[in-house]
Amino acid sequence: MRRVYMDYQAARPVDDRVLKSMEPYATGFFGNPSSLHMLGQEAREAVEDSRLKVARLIGAAKPQEIIFTSGGTESNNLALKGVAARSLEKGNQIVTTAIEHISMINISKYLEKQGFQVSRIPVDHHGTVDVEKLRGAINEKTILVSVMYANGEIGTLEPIREIGEVCEEKGVPLHVDAVAAAGQVPIDVLKENIDLLSLSSNDMYGPKGVGALYVAEGVRLMPLLQGGGQERGLRSGSENVPGIVGMGKAAELAQAEMADEAERLTRLRDRLIKGVLETVPSSFLNGHPVLRLPNNANLRFSYVEGESLLLSLDMEGIAASSGSACTSKTLEPSHVLTAIGLLHEQAHGSLLFSLGKGNTEDDVEYVLEVLPGIVRRLRTISPLTPRELLA
Repeated sequence: MRRVYMDYQAARPVDDRVLKSMEPYATGFFGNPSSLHMLGQEAREAVEDSRLKVARLIGAAKPQEIIFTSGGTESNNLALKGVAARSLEKGNQIVTTAIEHISMINISKYLEKQGFQVSRIPVDHHGTVDVEKLRGAINEKTILVSVMYANGEIGTLEPIREIGEVCEEKGVPLHVDAVAAAGQVPIDVLKENIDLLSLSSNDMYGPKGVGALYVAEGVRLMPLLQGGGQERGLRSGSENVPGIVGMGKAAELAQAEMADEAERLTRLRDRLIKGVLETVPSSFLNGHPVLRLPNNANLRFSYVEGESLLLSLDMEGIAASSGSACTSKTLEPSHVLTAIGLLHEQAHGSLLFSLGKGNTEDDVEYVLEVLPGIVRRLRTISPLTPRELLA
């Protein structure tokens, strides 16, 4: 059976060049970076080199502003809980949006139980945050604004530069979850007035279980972990040297290859979207038609269940997704799709194709060959399908 993987938003393979860079630090250079002997200092040098590479990817002024974590979820936790714990005397309000990643949603719920107020700004039908509504939500008790750079489910890029300008004007720090965007679109934390930024290694073809949090100089956080004081005291625990080396290499490769890869993926994405909309009646694009991630094609199909689509595609060797992999076990419709105004049945009929390095034009053509027939077959067994769609 032919295999086509289009679920890169859920998980990505480790780039061979990344894997090669990691191997020496799992065997030969296995020292603890906190040790003073040669093996330890070789490991320390590798960690600091990776810190510099990650800093360069996002335009950070100093490599010391990069704190390595276990992934995007931990980075989000450290940013929100860290600011909240440090800001009790200043205020208790956090401003965020209705379409954040599930980790952010659950962190916000946790903080609400601790007495913090969370204001969730709505989005329009494309999933774009209204900057003026966000401005209006900020008050004297606001301690943090948190907005994702791009939504990994529907692909929409948010107006981060404008939001950063508002936060700068109001004197409120801005946290950005950039897990879905980093390595795909250019990010400049200085020009965009970003104070905290979450990153994930695997979303850049690095190893799983590694991430980073950019913490601008002057931003104070309360650490989540107490221990030996590694990572400027913000993330205690012996550093995962092979993983950090892998993330550094992945960031270096992303910076060098991002522009060409984004152009290639945009071409494949647009061919896929155009082909589906032209060949499948009552199909629609979710998310912004232009300001979206280069690899994201989120489509919805009337009178069809997304789960049935996924299983049928899988039987043809095509791997896709019905939304965020972190929420795929729930029967509830995607909070992102309902936030942009879709009805439950519309949200349940949505499908995410997320492209990556391994995809080719032939893969896209194969999907376009297989998908229309699957949709038609599923519609024929649905009592809700209008007769004219089956004519």
